[in-house]
Amino acid sequence: MKVGFIGLGIMGRPMSKNLLKAGYDLTVFDFNKAAVDDVVANGAKAASSGKKVGENVDVLITMLPNSPHVKSALFDKNGAAEGLKKGTVVIDMSSINPVESQDISKKLAELGIEFLDAPVSGGEPKAIDGTISVMVGGKQEIFDKYYDLIKAMAGSVVRVGDVGAGNTTKLANQIIVALNIAALSEAFVLCEKAKVDPQLVFDAIKGGLAGSTVMNAKAPMMINRNFEPGFRIELHIKDLQNALDTSHAINVSLPLTAQVMEIMQALKVDGRETKDHSAILNYYEKINNVIVGKK
Repeated sequence: MKVGFIGLGIMGRPMSKNLLKAGYDLTVFDFNKAAVDDVVANGAKAASSGKKVGENVDVLITMLPNSPHVKSALFDKNGAAEGLKKGTVVIDMSSINPVESQDISKKLAELGIEFLDAPVSGGEPKAIDGTISVMVGGKQEIFDKYYDLIKAMAGSVVRVGDVGAGNTTKLANQIIVALNIAALSEAFVLCEKAKVDPQLVFDAIKGGLAGSTVMNAKAPMMINRNFEPGFRIELHIKDLQNALDTSHAINVSLPLTAQVMEIMQALKVDGRETKDHSAILNYYEKINNVIVGKK
């Protein structure tokens, strides 16, 4: 199986390397030459355009920042769709608006190309060690055919419905993560103001009902004041904007999501958009005039 990969960013680069480790024949394209050179050094072949990638593969994976980037990579001049043959498959692992996923699927179907939307959760650390969670929308038979390919990059791969369901699930994931981080931030600010050690609070509650994967990942970062990404605030803003846009399109109200979105926007105003989303804590620290964790 010949695999193409477009998008060698913070997630795409380690994901593509895991495909190489699994023995796949990989052709890559990205505008970042250093990223391409790095993956080529691990055994991939480089293409000069998306079209050239498409001409030489059976299946194409895209991992890009947002909907416009995916559409550009596929449908612009010299885009991958110009090179892909009828019967090939595009697996978009970007986190985008599910309505856009459905639109991309329809355009590819007109060319005889199948499509899966397969966004991921887990951030850079899990992309590196191959344990990301992948939520997939698309036809069952296409999912079954490419399950092993996706699993080479992931700890879990679950089909959640038809095209668009993958990104709807990702939006649900991002809402839950954002609200958990905000709740944890509120709790730690309360503890710090009350002169109770947040580390001891974390140790006491992490095994109970309040405990979660989010808490286990983000509480130590908050306590140690390590706000390096991870998963950048600017990317979580993008995901929550997609969640709010989707909710408005189908007449759903998401008041807590909107509130955390505004907290992240305030952090962006403060120049912290490239920090890890655990830096939501900084917003609560600022409005409460307190510093949590190691001083």
